[in-house]
Amino acid sequence: MDTKNQTPHINVDYFEDLTGDVSPSEGVSVEAVGDKISKLRQDKGISLEEMSNLTGFETDVLDKIEKNQIKPQLGTIIKLSQALDAAFSRLVSDVGSKLYSVTRKSDQKAVSRSTSRKSQKQLYQYKSLAPEVQGRHMEALIVKLEENPDVEPSVHAGEEFIYVLEGKAELKIGEDFFVLEPGDSVYYLSTTPHLIAGKDGQATIIAVLYSK
Repeated sequence: MDTKNQTPHINVDYFEDLTGDVSPSEGVSVEAVGDKISKLRQDKGISLEEMSNLTGFETDVLDKIEKNQIKPQLGTIIKLSQALDAAFSRLVSDVGSKLYSVTRKSDQKAVSRSTSRKSQKQLYQYKSLAPEVQGRHMEALIVKLEENPDVEPSVHAGEEFIYVLEGKAELKIGEDFFVLEPGDSVYYLSTTPHLIAGKDGQATIIAVLYSK
C-alpha cells in the first residue's frame, strides 16, 4: 500500500479556538536548557565523557549544549533527561508544584528555541502550556516549526501527539511521508524515527510529548 504524500486518517477539530501565537510573554523568563543540563550533570558527578557514553552524543556537542551554543531539540532533551534520571519537564519548563494547571495565554512560559547542530539554523520555537503540574509525564507545547530540509530524524523513548493549528507541516515517520494541514493530527511512538518541520514557510502545532 502506497502511503506517500497522504495524510493520517485521524482528523479532529477540538482545538479550533486555540491560537498559534508563540510570541514571548512579557516579564517571564526561563532558565536556559543548557544551564539546567549542566547543573544536573555536575550535581550527579557525571563527566561529559560519561554523558556521551550514556546518550551517544559527542562530547563537543554536549559541551556546546551546556554553554547554550546549541539549542537542543526536544528529542535530544528527552535523551539527556533520561540519562540524568531527571523528569523531561524539569528541563523544558521547570518541575511544577501544583496538582493541576490552568494556563492563561498571558501566563504561558516564555519561548524556547531549538537549533540545528551544524548550521545553528533555528528549527522551531516552543512554549509550555502546562508548566505547573508536579510529577507530570506529559508535556503540552505550542510549537512554531520552521522549514527544515536537512536535519536527521529523531528517535527516543516515549509517545507523541501532534495537532496542526496553522500552516502546513511535513512529517516523516519511519519510511512514510505525510503533509499535514490545519485540523490534521498524528499519534506515534517516539521510538519510530520521526521528523516534523514546516512546509512552504512556518507551521504552528500543538505537541503533546509523553516521557516516563
